[in-house]
Amino acid sequence: MSDPTTVANNAFEGAHGYRPFDADNHYYEALDAFSRHLDPKHKARVFDWAVMGRRTYPVLGGKVFRGVKNATFDPVAYPGVLADYFRGNPKNEDPLELLSRHEPIRAEYRDRDARLVAMDEHGLDKVWLFPTLGMIYEDALKHDPEAVMLLFTAFNRWLDEDWGFAYQDRIFAAPYFTLVDVDWACAELEWAIERGARTIVTRPAAAVTADGPFSPGNVRFDPFWARVNEAGITVVVHAGDSGYTSHGYATDGFTTDFAGVPQPIRMMQLERPIEDWLSALVCDNLFHRFPNLRVASVENGSKFLPGMFERLQVLGRKMNGWFPEDPVETFRRHVWVNPFWEDQVDDVIQACGVDRVIFGSDWPHIEALPNPLDYVAEVLHLPAADQKLILADNVAALNQLQPA
Repeated sequence: MSDPTTVANNAFEGAHGYRPFDADNHYYEALDAFSRHLDPKHKARVFDWAVMGRRTYPVLGGKVFRGVKNATFDPVAYPGVLADYFRGNPKNEDPLELLSRHEPIRAEYRDRDARLVAMDEHGLDKVWLFPTLGMIYEDALKHDPEAVMLLFTAFNRWLDEDWGFAYQDRIFAAPYFTLVDVDWACAELEWAIERGARTIVTRPAAAVTADGPFSPGNVRFDPFWARVNEAGITVVVHAGDSGYTSHGYATDGFTTDFAGVPQPIRMMQLERPIEDWLSALVCDNLFHRFPNLRVASVENGSKFLPGMFERLQVLGRKMNGWFPEDPVETFRRHVWVNPFWEDQVDDVIQACGVDRVIFGSDWPHIEALPNPLDYVAEVLHLPAADQKLILADNVAALNQLQPA
């Protein structure tokens, strides 16, 4: 007997004539994802594993990293186990109890052919695929830019081997990039493009170079952005550990631990990194130096947009002559937004336009939609053409190189 969810997902294609393109899927990294291509002589400086009691922890820069308790992901929590919690927890469930419901790691979390089967069950045509641990490791090594380069050089080679950058023209894994060294970034970009990458991914944070931190729009990085501009590859800025401080209002440090005293102020500050990163690109006039750049914000939320737009417009008036045009219009032309699935999509459409909104489920993470096409309910009130833009066409266009 067919699974009812699979039948319902396939019914979507029959009713609408297409299958959605999910712009936010993840893998759970293999145990050797960061070490397979890392020279063993760099283990102490860059990455290793440490067994402590019944758990195995990553060691980054010689320090045990405890931000993720279950970094081996076997067993692992169910996809979307906290979905209702992020909807406001209507059943008043204990997140710790929910997270204690584990299962053995599924094949589709680490095997691309098994993932294709899962995508068919989900009713998805294509997916963008992003790191899990890879989005949170840079900050732990930011004091050592060379170690950052060694780590992600090794990581990207593993990613190419295990997933590929355009597998079966359905799974599009994004290599990780960082601007800690502009020459490394340029070389890594060339390597990725040669191997068919459609996107590259980074975290929303200032680049901590050997000379200190710099805005991603600083002119010192122009050689990198010039090549991105020329190639027309989409830059994805995805939520990760941005290393932000709460300035004493809460306990700092990345963690997925729900134990202890809740810190709602941390949730209030959740979208600070993406607002800073995107507004820096606009304020540095990066998009006017490189008008072919396309940036997609994924899993960073969208509530920051109205306030940021108002502040940009005020800034444009105060600094008359700095911006070649209304900075909000610059943003709208160059940036696409994947809102949190619990955000109101109409608000994002009003802010950016329906042609700049992309659907992403975050599957199979704990805060994901358990079934990616559960998101369809959020857009059913829209015209069919607008639904298709959000569910498929916008990200499909971003997935194609657009050479200058």
